[in-house]
Amino acid sequence: MYSPNDTIQIALIGAGGMGQGDARLAASIPGVKLIAACDCYDGRLQHMKETYGDGTFTTRDYREIVERKDIDAVIIATPDHWHSRISVDCLNAGKHVYCEKPMVHVIEEGQAIIDAQARSGKVFQVGSQYRSSATYLKARDLFQANAIGKLNSVEAWLDRNSAIGAWEYSIPTDASPKTCDWNQFQGNAPKHPWDPARFFRWRNYRDYGTGVAGDLFVHLLTGLHTVTGSSGPTRIYATGGIRYWKDRDVPDVMLAVLDYPDTDVHPAFNVLLRVNFKSGLPEESFGVKFIGSEGVMNTGYNSGLSVEKSPQPDDFDGSVHTFAEATQKELIAAWDAKHANLNSLVKPSSSEAFDTSAINAQLEHHKNFYRSIREGSPLIEDATFGLRAAGPALLTNESLFQRKIMHWNPQEMTQAVS
Repeated sequence: MYSPNDTIQIALIGAGGMGQGDARLAASIPGVKLIAACDCYDGRLQHMKETYGDGTFTTRDYREIVERKDIDAVIIATPDHWHSRISVDCLNAGKHVYCEKPMVHVIEEGQAIIDAQARSGKVFQVGSQYRSSATYLKARDLFQANAIGKLNSVEAWLDRNSAIGAWEYSIPTDASPKTCDWNQFQGNAPKHPWDPARFFRWRNYRDYGTGVAGDLFVHLLTGLHTVTGSSGPTRIYATGGIRYWKDRDVPDVMLAVLDYPDTDVHPAFNVLLRVNFKSGLPEESFGVKFIGSEGVMNTGYNSGLSVEKSPQPDDFDGSVHTFAEATQKELIAAWDAKHANLNSLVKPSSSEAFDTSAINAQLEHHKNFYRSIREGSPLIEDATFGLRAAGPALLTNESLFQRKIMHWNPQEMTQAVS
């Protein structure tokens, strides 16, 4: 382990928008220094030197990062189809790993990361920052305190109405096979002729990304599992399609329904997930609504949360007027006797809000990673938690493309047979 005075030297593998954002946050933490970067596009490597100094080591081949003994930890922010292989290689080389979500491109890759983490003894954290969000940690406390009673359903959504939100990322003017290592980028994915759209807008293609499911459903499930303590659903069904953005083979509108079973931690409940990339809304809308027997808890990203309680009134049942006169009188008299003190018994509706906007969830997630490296403190999102969020999310893709209900074993973290 490291003493508080030691510098943790890190490398970034995958220097796109998310990767460089991760690197900036990590480098802002005292005692963390970025010394190397890897990317398949020369322009991003040049920008890393411009940002962190000419002495920054850069390469197109991540294996040169793996081989360096002066690198303690890596941030992996490559396209999804590289996550598992690079994570395992880095763990085997004795490096700590912060891997962007989803942890894997396909479910079957998950166990290899879990095994590599256990074998290496190194810290492995999945980069789904809702796990460190003050909003969801507060929501967990309220949930455990029975603030909304018995949970029966959850509604979670993320709606966007912008080109960037729909992954229409910029393509640089110098993009070519000379400045971009197309073969290295493709890796073990199906081979295609050089295509700058596939290279820079890889989230739009199943060969490299995981679509709405891996990019956004994983976030929603991470928040949900943090609050409820759930290991995951057992039954999954999804639908959707390409409704507006026609330049892709993954949906831009997607709906999923998940069944969560009875456990020692929580009773059974149902979840509805939704993402719409042409929502018609002026701003991005994100939320997870927890609906219980005694109230509703609404959570955003960094915007905070609220708990609303509206006790169910014990209304008089007007259907008694369809009964015989004698029966009506008997039932009305019984109701009047039972509710003689109704006004003093009914509790008023209530609402309580909590502001968590001052705390940056993504920065906190990086702080947790380096704290675990230095102090051996409990890891907030290890490979097991990461796979339990990624697995059911990726099965929503399988459900949509195969047009069938999928089954998941949340304990074994494997696709189950129906």
